[in-house]
Amino acid sequence: MTETAASSSKGRPAKKAAKASIFARIALFVRQMIGELKKVVAPTRKELINYTLVVLVFVAIMMVIVSLLDIGFGSAVGWVFGGTGSGDS
Repeated sequence: MTETAASSSKGRPAKKAAKASIFARIALFVRQMIGELKKVVAPTRKELINYTLVVLVFVAIMMVIVSLLDIGFGSAVGWVFGGTGSGDS
């Protein structure tokens, strides 16, 4: 890759920006941050409801899986150690 191609890549700042003062770098950061924030698209109400339902269903499924694993491991430990888990002393 040539020097021109390397310095003109979009992912890297120009060589001037790397040698700029701290205030110039902060200003560049703020300008880039504002530019990125302008690209953000807020979801519509329908999309937001859909995303929320997907998350709630996923959390419910994970709760069921973890609960079943907890019950299964608890029963296995009780079987291995011979206890019923009800506090027999």
